[in-house]
Order: sequence, then structure tokens, then C-alpha cells
Amino acid sequence: MTTIEATTSPAAAQEQTAPHIVTELPGPRARALIARDEAVASPSLTRAYPLAAESGSGMVVTDVDGNRFLDFAAGIAVCSTGHSHPKVVAAIKEQADRLIHIAATDFYEPRYTEFIERLAAIAPFEEKARVFLTNSGTEAVEGAIKLARYHTHRSGIIAFDGGFHGRTMGALSLTNSKVKQRAGFGPLIPMVHHAPFPRIRAWREGSGGDGSAELAHLRNTIFARQIAPSDVAAIVIEPIQGEGGYFPAPQSFMQGLRELCDEHGILLIADEIQSGMGRTGSWWAIEQMGVEPDILTTAKGIASGMPIGAFIGRDSIWTWPPGAHGSTFAGNPICAAAGLATLDIIESEGLSNAAAMGARLRSGLERVAADVDAIRDIRGVGLMLGVEFDTHEGAEAVQEAAFRRGLLTLECGESSLRFSPPLIVDEGSVDIAIRIFAEALEAATRPEASVAETGL
Repeated sequence: MTTIEATTSPAAAQEQTAPHIVTELPGPRARALIARDEAVASPSLTRAYPLAAESGSGMVVTDVDGNRFLDFAAGIAVCSTGHSHPKVVAAIKEQADRLIHIAATDFYEPRYTEFIERLAAIAPFEEKARVFLTNSGTEAVEGAIKLARYHTHRSGIIAFDGGFHGRTMGALSLTNSKVKQRAGFGPLIPMVHHAPFPRIRAWREGSGGDGSAELAHLRNTIFARQIAPSDVAAIVIEPIQGEGGYFPAPQSFMQGLRELCDEHGILLIADEIQSGMGRTGSWWAIEQMGVEPDILTTAKGIASGMPIGAFIGRDSIWTWPPGAHGSTFAGNPICAAAGLATLDIIESEGLSNAAAMGARLRSGLERVAADVDAIRDIRGVGLMLGVEFDTHEGAEAVQEAAFRRGLLTLECGESSLRFSPPLIVDEGSVDIAIRIFAEALEAATRPEASVAETGL
């Protein structure tokens, strides 16, 4: 039996004193909920495994049957401060008592202004920044596309193979992660071209180069045969691909893109929706690459689970007039209040911890995987780590085995598992996650081994 002892809040510690364990997953209440859901939910939803969450505290999620799980998926890297952090909950409650909505497109509201001031202050460029708040990451990408096109008076966009930028039509046109995300929705927006992304596997294979071949393809094929640089408004890139498999772009490649953009008057847009907000140990992954973007998109970990995002740009780029872009709900006072509390927590607890705990997690994953031939690569930065298997089936089997032992992970790319726990994760939780992963790996790669399945 595996039990979780490492937590970060008194509520979580109290919750763990009387764990309720069932003999199978999903339990009876979860099965009933799943049946109800499947009768009315859109079939487009892709549930990774039968988790029916009821509550969460710190790093622990409890399902409707009382099983407890150590959460190293964090709602797809969203719950940056853990589940229901007391400071975030207090900010939400206080703001709900004061004001729920006013429409920041048309009026002024203190939390909106304070939040965009804070985001502008941490923008990864020297020039003064301006900020537009959105309801989600995909809306941030849509806004960034519009701003880039308006400012440059150009229409073309360059994105990258394996990239994921969202599912609304403009963002979907840039997305190139899985064909099922695009199939049946054409025509998408025109003048979008996809260039190869350098996929570096340095841990075991030593493959992928340094990005110079991909830069050459962009210059000698995309720009020479497909679209003139003078028609390109922006190059949009994830400094670390998220859905595409947790591949960090090489520093030299990012620097080459910056030079290419400067040469042709193209804007560089960094999509940091998954890699930003301290996940890599700095506010933005691109900061560690020595490159300044012109526009940056963010969401996910920005407000500990409340629906808000933003695109942040250099002051000189915001040349559009009043009415050119807006949103009824974006920058909602409650979401902004949660975002302010989240920024405080990340700044005081998350940034240095993400670097330290990321190093501890990576070391443990590498140790466990050292003699496992089925693992092709381990990569990432900070608390954004991916373990790549040689097959999709292998990754899926380990994900399922980890779930049944009380560890939540999530697949990405063709055959990788992502580890993206809350930024406040502690040593004990990291060590437990490594141990459960080792057990899941043993069970999935050696079916003959007898490893007891556990509900937490």
C-alpha cells in the first residue's frame, strides 16, 4: 500500500489522517458519475483515465470515492500554487463579496489595472510593456495574431511542427501537434506555414543537433519557396513545446529566430502558455535563452485555475485604435484577484523552488529510467519535465499504472509523459512521485512482475 505523507497545507495534512481506500479504480461513485457524463458531454473530450475529482488541497486530489492522488499533472500545469491555496481562496472570496463583474473593455476596475501592471513589470523585454487580458490561452494567441497583423500590415504567420497554440480557428491554424485536433475544421486561416522544430534528445540518444538545420530550412525553403519574408507578420513559437512533447528549443535556435525576425521586420511571438509563470524556475522560459520576444502569450498557471490569460507586448507594437479588440469577461475581477495572489505566491515561493525541485525530480526520474530500454529520453527545464517512451502504448501503460498507484501524470507528444506538479511541491512529494513512477514502470514494462495496485 502506498500512502501520501508529504503535503503543504494543514487542510491537506488533516485530510490524510483518515484515508479512504477502495479496492478498484474507478470506484462506484466515479463509475456512476462517468456514466452520467458520457450521456450528455461532448464526445470531443479526451479523458486520460477515469479520475473523478471531488476536492483538492496542496498536491493532493481526492476523488468522489475518497481515493487520494499525488497530482503531478496540476490540471495541465494550471494549478501552479497547488489546489485551493489558502491565499488564493481568500482573494477569491474577498473579491466575490466586493464585485464579480463590470466589463473591463468598457470600464475601469482596480484589480484589472493592478494585475496588468504586475504582468507588465515581469515582461521579458527591456521596452515598456502593455497587456491585454483574455479568458484563456487560445484567446491570448488569437489576440497576438491580430495585434501582429495590424501592426505590421502583413498577413503571414510562421509556426512550427509539433506546436500547440489552442483550438479556436486562428490558434488552431497554428497548432500542429496532432492531426485529430485539426481534422474536419478547414479551411483554416490562410498564409500560415509550418517549419520544422528542433527535437533534441540529449539524455540517451544524443540526437537532434543544435537547431541549425531547422534554421536553414526556414531560410532556404520556407522563405525561398513558400512565403516571402516581407509577407510574414510573426513567427510564433513555444520556447518549450508543451503538447508536442516537452521539447525545449535550443538557445542557438531561438537566437537565430530573433536575428531572422530583426532582419526582415517580423515580430517574434513567444507562446509561454504552458512554460511560463515560473514553471522553469524563471518567470518565462525564454529568459533562460537570452532572447527577447516582441509579444508573449500566457495563461494556465497565471491564476491557480481561474480562467484568465494575457498577451503582453512591447509598447511600440500597440498601434491599433480603441475598439480594435475587446472582451466582455476577460480580466474578470475575481480572476484578476486570484491572479494577483498567484503572482505573490510564485514570486515568494515558486521560482526558486521550481528550479530546486525540478532538479531533484529530474535526477530521480533519470535514476529510475537508467536501465529501462523502453525510455527513449528525459528532458525539460525546472518543473516542466517529459519522459519519452519508445511507443505510445508504453507511455499510456505507465500513465495508467501510475494512476492506479496514486500518481497523476499526463501524456504529451507521440509517446511522452509530462511531469508538471505545482510550483510549491516539496521534497517529500517529489520523492514519493519518483517511487510511484518506479513501481508503475516496473508493472507496465514487466507484466510478469507482481506489484500491488494501490488506491490512495
